[in-house]
Order: sequence, then C-alpha cells, then structure tokens
Amino acid sequence: MSSTVSGGWRIYGPRTLPAPLEAALLAFAEHGYHGTSVREIAARAKLSVPGLYHHYPSKQSLLQGLLELTMLDLVARCEQAVAEAGAKPVAQFDAVVESLLRFHMFRQEQAFIGSTEIRSIDDGYRDTYVGLRDRQQRIVDDIIAAGVAGGDFTTTAAKGAGRAITTMCVGVSTWYRVDGAMSPDELIAENLGFARAIVGLTA
Repeated sequence: MSSTVSGGWRIYGPRTLPAPLEAALLAFAEHGYHGTSVREIAARAKLSVPGLYHHYPSKQSLLQGLLELTMLDLVARCEQAVAEAGAKPVAQFDAVVESLLRFHMFRQEQAFIGSTEIRSIDDGYRDTYVGLRDRQQRIVDDIIAAGVAGGDFTTTAAKGAGRAITTMCVGVSTWYRVDGAMSPDELIAENLGFARAIVGLTA
C-alpha cells in the first residue's frame, strides 16, 4: 500500500509483493494467465507446488490476490492525492490524473495485468474486482461533475470525459519505457494537458 505521509502517493519504491504473487506477476506478464502453469509460478517463487498451494490454493487465487492488492494500492493513492489537493475541483482533478499516470508508469506490470486479465477472473470474484474499478472511476467522475457544476469545466459529456481520461491513463502501462525520450514528469505534464482539454478546463 502507499505511504500515508504527505505526498506519499507519489513515492514508488521497489515492489514488495509476497514471493508467490511476485512470481505470478512476472509469469502472467510474460506468458499471460492461460499460458502460465502453476509449476512455473512455484519455480519462480522457489517453492514446491504443494508449498505454493499452502499459500494460494489455485492459480486463480494468485490472480485474484494480485489484482486486489493492485487495485487497493491504486485507490488508496488516488484518494490520498485528492484529499491533499484541497477542496477545489481543478486541484483535485490535476492530482487524481497525476496519481493515475504515476501508478501506471511505476506499477506498470501490475497495471497491465489488471487491465488485460479481467477476462480471466472467475465469475465468483468478478463483482468484487469490478466494484474496486468502479470505486476508482467514481473518484474521477465526482471531481469532473463538481468541476462542471462550478463552471471550471465546460464538457457536456462528463461521464464520457471521465472514461476517456481513465482509459488514457491506463493505456500508459502498455507503452511507457523508463529509457524513453521523455521523463516521467514530462509525460505527466503532457498527458495532464490532454486530460484538461478533454474536460474543457476554462482556466
């Protein structure tokens, strides 16, 4: 989870996932959920298959555990960013977009699995995971709605704008490169400009 210190939502150190989830993440990122065997995950985690099952009883439970930790971290960071931004919708908007962008850059593999392997979630867990995604989307939607009501944003399609912005931020996980031509701060500034244009920021 993200730090609760001021500005902690911007801080990303090395991943600290439990060994089985770290192994599952790397395997899913390389081969996809359906192309990964439990035996491969166990080997990456330096566990026997029975030892892996002691912690996670199935490959599906590994996927669910990974997705849940990912979404809880993302939501916590965004909620902290918005809370620290103050009461003005424009400041909250900038903070939540920055938070989304940073997460999808610095937790790239987790974000990628979270967006591509939703198709692989069992029906029994799907509502829980979708509920976390909806919670995240409501943060963005509520800020945009407040900005429209206060005259800061001019969009006439607030819901669509929110979806477009979230999709743009999620997409960063598919193309971001640490050694790319732009620094993280430059990418954030550029994409924040795109996001502001989507909502029709008036100032």
